[in-house]
Amino acid sequence: MRVNQSRFTNFEILGLSDLPYVKSLLFFLVLLIYVVALAGNLTILLVSYLDKTLHTPMYMFLGNLSLLDICYTSTTMPKMLQVLLVDKKTISFIGCVIQLYIFFSCVGTECILLAIMSYDRFLAICSPLQYLVIMNSKLTNILAGASWLSGLLNSIIHTCFTFSLDFCGSNQINYFFCDIPPLLSLSCDDTFLNELLLQSVGVFIAWTPFLCITVSYIYIIVTILKIRSNKGRVKAFSTCFSHIAVVILYYGSSISNYVRPASTHALDKDRVISVLYSVVTPMLNPIIYTLKNQDVKKAVVKQLLYINAFKK
Repeated sequence: MRVNQSRFTNFEILGLSDLPYVKSLLFFLVLLIYVVALAGNLTILLVSYLDKTLHTPMYMFLGNLSLLDICYTSTTMPKMLQVLLVDKKTISFIGCVIQLYIFFSCVGTECILLAIMSYDRFLAICSPLQYLVIMNSKLTNILAGASWLSGLLNSIIHTCFTFSLDFCGSNQINYFFCDIPPLLSLSCDDTFLNELLLQSVGVFIAWTPFLCITVSYIYIIVTILKIRSNKGRVKAFSTCFSHIAVVILYYGSSISNYVRPASTHALDKDRVISVLYSVVTPMLNPIIYTLKNQDVKKAVVKQLLYINAFKK
């Protein structure tokens, strides 16, 4: 039976598991990840804003990344927790549209932002004398704004094309949030155009930025190897370590989930991959960026001492 989109009022999100004991364990695990992700990203966001020594392009981009991670987790995880705790699986049609739009905006924005951050590291290491001249506050704001605008426009295209389809049969989304692959599987229309759009736009929003990142790091590695002192090489590489780790985690999971032929999609496997880049990565990003970054560590300690002194 064909269900007309205008009369289709809600979807049912199946979540991660139906087993009661597994759901209880997953609830506390997801809640812990959500709290850690929010606390970590809010800390970086606030410290980057409050500490004037971090008012540099690199930390401005890092603040944008933290804001993105907060958006990621806050778009999907509250509904995940609701499904796991009270078994309320339904999400309104409009709610599903909004969730997909915000989530996919974050996906596109982060792809571009990570490429911009690699360009920032390229300039800092390969052209240190010109770095502050080229990467001035005006260019920094333009690049950050361009990344958000690209993500928003990318999401408008995919959201409009996805929800212009008619859905038929079951309204159950075999996923833990409204995402494009599971929604396409529910459509009774030909989804070839949607799949082609996902692949073609993905070339510009995912593969092109990834290629830019790769080229940037080839130049960076060549430059680092030319540094004579071991201390200098270690210091230069340490400024890139966090970004490289985030790129591997994020691109490795998101590209494999979207920018590949639809025939290779298996929703059960895709769901696991989605957990990695939409749940785990936002939690790990603050940890990765503070683990090897002495500036952020010092800034956090400085703000904590300031708060402690203020209380006294």
